[in-house]
Amino acid sequence: MRSLPLPLALTARLSPVAVLACAGWLLSSGPAAPPASGHQTARIPPAGTSATAPSATASAPTYTTAPSPCAAVPAAALKSLVPGAGPAGKEIPSTDTRLRRTCSWNALHGYDYRWLDVSFEIGGSDQEAGEEYGQRVAEKSGGGAVPGLGDSAYSFVGLTTEDKQQTREGVVLVRVANALVVVTYSGSDFETRKAPTTDEINKGAIKAAKAAVAALGGGGQD
Repeated sequence: MRSLPLPLALTARLSPVAVLACAGWLLSSGPAAPPASGHQTARIPPAGTSATAPSATASAPTYTTAPSPCAAVPAAALKSLVPGAGPAGKEIPSTDTRLRRTCSWNALHGYDYRWLDVSFEIGGSDQEAGEEYGQRVAEKSGGGAVPGLGDSAYSFVGLTTEDKQQTREGVVLVRVANALVVVTYSGSDFETRKAPTTDEINKGAIKAAKAAVAALGGGGQD
């Protein structure tokens, strides 16, 4: 947390005795000083400083640009998470690739369909990223924390059904300093019309998130 600046000067308190002694010295020495205006003179700060500037400057953010998301997940991991997908992935257009980048992989392998998205989002500060992380976690209530990943991490798995076809989707949110890593992993079986298990989707999303955090430079990878 940033410390608050100390007061620039403390107001001196003169006792009545000190005031009288000072007045006597003025009467017995040289030319009379100009009459006091009744106001204390403000202390002038040293040159090059500001009277309102804090004593310590804000630290620079840890991350200033988003890394390439399409290089975030190793080919071996992609082969197990999205069978049949090419390792290159497809980067999604962004209005500001310096602050937000997303890569997507998807493939139909037999009747099994898998989709993986990996996003990097860069905030202006740790606090800004933390607030965004907290807001998104609140929107995905019902999940749980992922210990040992980034500064804070959270996973959520949900099931949707459309035209009797189930799809299970897992989302992992990770904050590392002023950066957010967002992983979305989903799957469907078009033969049984059932979705993969919660455990499979959750573990797959966390596996991709660990790889992405390692690519960011803020965490380890299994």
